[in-house]
Amino acid sequence: MKGGSLTARVLLFASVWAVIALVAIAIVISQLYRAGSERAFDDLLRAHLNSVINAVTINEDGRLSGNPQLGDLVFDQPGSGWIWLVEPLGELDSPRLASISIDAGTLASPPVEDLPFNERYQRSYSAVDVEANQLEVIETEVELDDQGRAARFRVAGNREVLEAEIAAFSTNLYLVLALFGIGSLMVNAVAILYGLRPLDHARQALGRVRAGEAQQLDGSFPREIAPLVGEINALIEANHRVVDRARMQVGNLAHSLKTPIAVLINESRDMAPSHQKLVRAQAETMQAQVQTYLDRARIAAQRGSVLARTEAAPVIERLVRVMAKLNRDLDFATDIEPRDAVLAMESQDLEEALGNLVENAAKFARQSVIIRLRTVPANEGQRPMFRIEIDDDGPGLDEAAMREAMKRGRRLDESKPGTGLGLSIVEEIASEYNGSVALAKADLGGLSARMTLPALITEA
Repeated sequence: MKGGSLTARVLLFASVWAVIALVAIAIVISQLYRAGSERAFDDLLRAHLNSVINAVTINEDGRLSGNPQLGDLVFDQPGSGWIWLVEPLGELDSPRLASISIDAGTLASPPVEDLPFNERYQRSYSAVDVEANQLEVIETEVELDDQGRAARFRVAGNREVLEAEIAAFSTNLYLVLALFGIGSLMVNAVAILYGLRPLDHARQALGRVRAGEAQQLDGSFPREIAPLVGEINALIEANHRVVDRARMQVGNLAHSLKTPIAVLINESRDMAPSHQKLVRAQAETMQAQVQTYLDRARIAAQRGSVLARTEAAPVIERLVRVMAKLNRDLDFATDIEPRDAVLAMESQDLEEALGNLVENAAKFARQSVIIRLRTVPANEGQRPMFRIEIDDDGPGLDEAAMREAMKRGRRLDESKPGTGLGLSIVEEIASEYNGSVALAKADLGGLSARMTLPALITEA
């Protein structure tokens, strides 16, 4: 689930979208519920107001009379915030009528100039009672008889009750949506991981190809990625054909040049000593250079192959055993870590490059040669590499001589056999695999040849 993972991207997008959608749904539903609750609250107050109006009249004594029964005990509970109040207006001389809940208190009313009545001759406003309850008040004025005597009718509801109901609904809503969101994210994660599993199977199959365990991507894949798998298999098959054709052409060329060069070398034996040395040396140099370029062509043909792989430890140990037999006066040692290191190159190329370096070390070593293999620390995003170091306890080289030794055909010690092509051949092999070769002073006191080569990447 790394930053560059397709699974992580899909999961992140789905999760962010689900969170945004659920938050938006919660806000919309909460606002709709609030609007509906406030509308129902206002309708309830108007219904209570009409009930009070219908229950109040003027009696024979010219006073307000009536006992509204609103069917809700909150109007009979002091300090509940639910109030009905009837107050005489104008010439009507009568005490007011009020619910038990307001007792002797009153409600402040804004001037009509500031808050006029609507077309139904009603108005609503907020108020605070003696108990500090936040109230919503519905008010109207009604004529009660044909003499024009009128009264002000008011019904108030405790808005805190409304807010408490809305808050309780919102809390339950958020809890339910949160649980639903968590469940949805888990279901999405399972669905996405299950849906993308074929891609992981394809990656594993490609890893088996790179590790040399299979020749193509095997398995059953969904139709969405089946064409991609088919194209990869076709590419692998085409790569096989290119490599086989290059190997065949290299072999043909080697055979065609091997005999003429061998004839030149043999014929030089019958020449005069002055010419024999020159012709033989040039023929041997030509033979070495031809082999170098043939190897280079073969390496170039195989460099892009996903099947190029070599276990380093067996090659190093086999080469050390051979060199130890040829140089019984020298002590050859190995220090390989990790033991399971696998290089992304052909084994014969590693053998040739490593053989040149070990042979050079054996020529100049006094007593010992050591071959080490280590993992090269790599920055993020870089391909993993291994470094093979061949150290000897010989005379070594200074900085200028090291640079000169890397040039093609240069021999710093003419007393030693060779063509001067060894280090340059090694450098060409390493560079064809995107590696490198460098010389440095060895801990043993002699020369340290360091060859850096790419590790095999087994994961797609």
